[in-house]
Amino acid sequence: MQLIDTHCHLDRDSFSKDRLEIIEHCREMGINKIVVPAIDQSGWLQLLMLCETQKGLYPALGLHPMFLSSHKDKDVKLLEKWIEDHRKQVVAVGEIGLDYYDKQLDRKRQQILFEAQLDIAQQADLPVILHVRKAHDRIIKTLKKFKVKGGIIHAYSGSEQQAIKYIDMGFKLGFGGSVTYEKAKRIHRLAVNLPLDSIVLETDAPDMVVSAHHGERNSPEYLVDVLDSLVELRDESAEDIAAQTTQNAIDVLALN
Repeated sequence: MQLIDTHCHLDRDSFSKDRLEIIEHCREMGINKIVVPAIDQSGWLQLLMLCETQKGLYPALGLHPMFLSSHKDKDVKLLEKWIEDHRKQVVAVGEIGLDYYDKQLDRKRQQILFEAQLDIAQQADLPVILHVRKAHDRIIKTLKKFKVKGGIIHAYSGSEQQAIKYIDMGFKLGFGGSVTYEKAKRIHRLAVNLPLDSIVLETDAPDMVVSAHHGERNSPEYLVDVLDSLVELRDESAEDIAAQTTQNAIDVLALN
């Protein structure tokens, strides 16, 4: 089986000691493609270099809403330039979005930053990788103003009704570590009820670790745990879920 981790921060310092070993182990497990989204401008160069030197790693460039305090006014223009210069390498604009869970984050500034990055994605004809917490209705309303090339809603936790709206706009929904927890009944219902052709797998490593490794650093190697949980919840076989979610990721991010 071939699997794709559609959201993994392999460029983070927490992987500095064993990054290459993890990548090799993933390949041995059939996890041959990993999408690595950026969080701020300072990490873009290292991220691009990592993805250029390691086959099967795909970069996304963006300005994460949770790191609002580290983003400078010039970073939006820089993002536009970096994407233009690396258009053949970059597969999406991300990780971008809105975070209403953290009350300390300025919502107005988030919105301005989000719309500026959607505009860049629209102009570059790239999909987006979206971070959304407690802001699905606002995100959906904003997306209607831009003709972006679909993308992925990372760590999806909205309603089924909101999910259908995203799907209708060309988005896939990311399922990761949260689906592996026994008490995550709402996520389980989503995993069961949503059509398989709308689902992609992710880890968000080093964060959002799967239940079997609770309290540890997350790793793209644990993507198989996410697959196993979906197999337990749904009627399809592991082979069918792996094949369809892999194809979904290839289609939405044009990974071929």
